[in-house]
Amino acid sequence: QVQLVESGGGLVQAGGSLRLSCAASGRAFRSYHMGWFRQAPGKEREFVASITNGGRTLYADSVKGRFTISRDNAKNTVYLQMNVLKPEDTAVYYCAADQATYNSAARLYDYWGQGTRVTVSS
Repeated sequence: QVQLVESGGGLVQAGGSLRLSCAASGRAFRSYHMGWFRQAPGKEREFVASITNGGRTLYADSVKGRFTISRDNAKNTVYLQMNVLKPEDTAVYYCAADQATYNSAARLYDYWGQGTRVTVSS
């Protein structure tokens, strides 16, 4: 099992940057594929980015070129660097983990954090 705690959210102006962090418990972190998802008010949870246990990355088209996912296995942490933020990036951002998939489908991930809120003002 793994427990996930997100941090780094906040209020930022359009065009600005934020870096989200997701700290994971447990010694098996390096074996997990990790994902970031987001959910805006009134909308379904959507895929943002994922990274395999080997470092392969996958991005949603809406964030490609602006967001970067990375991981530090020594710190049991996965990051989401978000640049050139837009008002439509406003959402609660969730970290997820799974040992079998880094797919974009939220239903395939076994473990979830509580989320961190990101608000981008225009």
